[in-house]
Amino acid sequence: MIAERPGAMAPHRILVAKPGLDGHDRGAKVVARALRDAGFEVIYTGLRKTPEQIVAAAVQEDVRAVGLSILSGAHNTLLPEVVEGLHVAGADDVLVFAGGIVPDADIEGLRAAGVDEVFPPGSSTAAIVDYLNRRLAGSGPAGGAGR
Repeated sequence: MIAERPGAMAPHRILVAKPGLDGHDRGAKVVARALRDAGFEVIYTGLRKTPEQIVAAAVQEDVRAVGLSILSGAHNTLLPEVVEGLHVAGADDVLVFAGGIVPDADIEGLRAAGVDEVFPPGSSTAAIVDYLNRRLAGSGPAGGAGR
């Protein structure tokens, strides 16, 4: 059990998910652990989730951001479906970021579709932590001032 600290803000809640049929999750687990170690509350969905399952989990868990790890080549289909699903669910304030095998030529299209950032292979976990700290600064914890 975690002790409550009077006046302390709850950590930002981050969902880490593996959309589609990709069965390789080592990178997602490394990122999830790095985020946890940096003080975020992390929910990992496991492998082979549909965009609908990811959206449902994000809404149910009241997260501030969704990190999507994708290696399958289906990023141009699956990632925009998650963003659109969050929009339909009224969760437009949930930040979506991604990492994995995404060709440079596809990154701008994903950003135009609402993916806030894409981390290519070789990105450091420190860069992801810094990005989230910067983007979520002042937004409050999930369910807090940012919602």
